Amino acid sequence: QVRLVESGGGLVQAGGSLRLSCAASGRTSRTYAMAWFRQAPGKEREFVTAISWIGGSTDYADSVKGRFTISRDNAKNTLYLQMNSLKPEDTAVYYCATSSSVYIASSSMLEYDYWGQGTQVTVSS
Repeated sequence: QVRLVESGGGLVQAGGSLRLSCAASGRTSRTYAMAWFRQAPGKEREFVTAISWIGGSTDYADSVKGRFTISRDNAKNTLYLQMNSLKPEDTAVYYCATSSSVYIASSSMLEYDYWGQGTQVTVSS
């Protein structure tokens, strides 16, 4: 089993920045591809960004390209999401996820079998 715990969420004004972290524990040898998803009130959970096991490749949703950066430190078993130029439409609960079988950066929720509890990000206008 793998446990994921997100942190770093909060309230920020539009144009501001936040850095989310996701700490993995347990069977971390099985944390391959990792990703961030988000879910706004009344909407379905959506893909934000993903990173491959070694970190050599990434994928981003069009809505966050150029503003968000995903990274990982495998020595610390931690995933990061640097969010800049935040907009009110970025308001959501952000979830990190990891796959125990997929190595590449995937945008499909079906590829990820471990999820964190989420952290709230609220961007005021």
